[in-house]
Amino acid sequence: MKRGPTNESMGRVFFIPYVLFLFTCGIPLFLLETSLGQYTTQGSITCWRKICPLFEGLGYGSQVVVLYSSIYYITILAWAFFYLFSSFSSELPWASCRNNWNTATCMEFDRRVVGHLNWTVVGNATSPVSEFWERRVLSLTDSPNKLGTVRWELALCLLLSWILCYFCVWKGVKSTGKVVYFTATFPYLMLVVLLVRGLTLPGAIDGIKFYLYPDPARLTDPQVWMDAGTQIFFSYAICIGCLTALGSYNKYDNNCYKDCVYLCLLNSGTSFVAGFAIFSVLGFMAYEQGTDISTVAESGPGLAFIAYPRAVAMMPLPQLWAIFFFIMIILLGLDSEFVGLEALMTAISDMYPSFFLVGHRRKILLLIISVGSFFIGLVMVTEGGLYIFQLFDYYACSGMTLLLFAILQSVCISWVYGEIARPTPSAVSKYKFPFMALNHFCSMSVGVSTYCQLRLCILLCDILKCGSASAVFLLLCRSLTVTQLAHVSYHVIVG
Repeated sequence: MKRGPTNESMGRVFFIPYVLFLFTCGIPLFLLETSLGQYTTQGSITCWRKICPLFEGLGYGSQVVVLYSSIYYITILAWAFFYLFSSFSSELPWASCRNNWNTATCMEFDRRVVGHLNWTVVGNATSPVSEFWERRVLSLTDSPNKLGTVRWELALCLLLSWILCYFCVWKGVKSTGKVVYFTATFPYLMLVVLLVRGLTLPGAIDGIKFYLYPDPARLTDPQVWMDAGTQIFFSYAICIGCLTALGSYNKYDNNCYKDCVYLCLLNSGTSFVAGFAIFSVLGFMAYEQGTDISTVAESGPGLAFIAYPRAVAMMPLPQLWAIFFFIMIILLGLDSEFVGLEALMTAISDMYPSFFLVGHRRKILLLIISVGSFFIGLVMVTEGGLYIFQLFDYYACSGMTLLLFAILQSVCISWVYGEIARPTPSAVSKYKFPFMALNHFCSMSVGVSTYCQLRLCILLCDILKCGSASAVFLLLCRSLTVTQLAHVSYHVIVG
C-alpha cells in the first residue's frame, strides 16, 4: 500500500526492472514459500526443522521482520482513520488556510484565481494540505531527537486499528478468511470508482502519459532498480513467513503452482491498474495548479496523505471521494496486518502446539502481542513519531534483509535439502518447473553477487552518514540477520 512508483521511478521505465524481478524473483520465491508450507504443513519456523534444522534461524528472522512491520505499519491505519473521521465535515479541513493550525505562509493555489490575478509565490509558502498533515495530524517536531508528547487523537485511532485486527484474527484462519472476503474485494470496487472518476477529470490524460511514457535514462539510476525489487518483495509478502503459514493450510495435493501464478499476476495487474487511478488524479492536480506533474507526484506516505488529499480537495463533492479513498486505504492496510499477525500466530502455535492450541491460549497470546505492540507503537504517534516511523521503514524492514533471507532459503531448498526440487513423484514437485530451476540459478549467481554489492554500498553509506538515532536503528536492522548466524552457531557448538 505504501511502496510504489511515483516521482522517484518515473512511469513505464519502472516496469522494465519490475517485470524482470517479477519473473526472476517474485513468482519463483512465491511458489517456493507456498510449496514449502504445503509440503511441510508447518509455519515459517518449524518448517525448517523438517527441511534443514541448521537454517531454522531463517524462520526466527522472518518473524522478527513480521513483528517489526506489524508495529510500524499499523501506524498508517491510524493516520488513515484520522483522515477518514476528518472527512465528515462541511469543508475538508485540509482544503483551506482558514484553520487555527495554519500559519501566515499558508497559501491556497487555484488555477481560476491565477488566470485573473498577477501574484508572486513566496519561497517559503506552504499548502493547506501540507500544514494539515504536519501541524494538525502529526504536530511534527523539527528534530528526530525531540519526540514530544503522544498525540492522543492518533493514539485512539491506533487503538481502534489494533482492536479491529485482534477481533478479525483471534479465531484463526476461519475468522480471518470470512473477513477477507470483504476487505480484499471491496477495495477493488473503490479502485474502480476512483479510476473512473480520475479518468473523467481535466488533465487526466497528461497524468496517464507521464505514467506510461518511458524515460530510458532512468534505467541507469540504481534507485529505480531498488524500488522495483523492494516493491516485489513487499507487495508479494516474500521472505516474511506469511506465504509459508498460509500454504500450510492447503491440502497436500493442492495445485499450488496454478494458485501462485494466478495470484502473482493478479497482484501485479492490480498495481498496474492502480497506477492509472493515481496518475490520472495527479495529472488533474497538475492541471489545476498550472504546473508540471513531476512537481506534484509524491511517494510513500506523502502520496496517500498529501498528494491525493490535495487532489480530492479540488474535486466536486470532495468529502465523498475522500471517504472512498481512505476506506480503501484502511481496508488494504487491515489485509496486510491480518496476514502478518496470522503468520506470527501460526509460527508460534506450531512451535508449541500442545500448549497454545488448547482452550483460549492462542487468543490470549494474540492479545498479549497486540497490547504490547500497541504500547510500543505509541512512540510513532508522538509529535516526533514520523521520524521513528521512517527509521523503522528504512532499517527494521529493510529490503536488503529480505533479499538475504531469499538467497539463504533458496540455497537451503535448492542446494542443501533438494528433495522438493528432485524429479520424484511428489504432489508439490510436479509443479516446480520452470520456476524452481530458475530459482536455482538466481539464488547462486544473481542473488549472491547482487546482495554482496548492494550490502557493501549501503553499509558504507550508513556508516558515513548515520546520526545517533540512525545508528540505533542500524543495530535494529542487524538484529534481523543475526538470528540466522546465532542459530547456526548454536547447532555447530551444541551439535
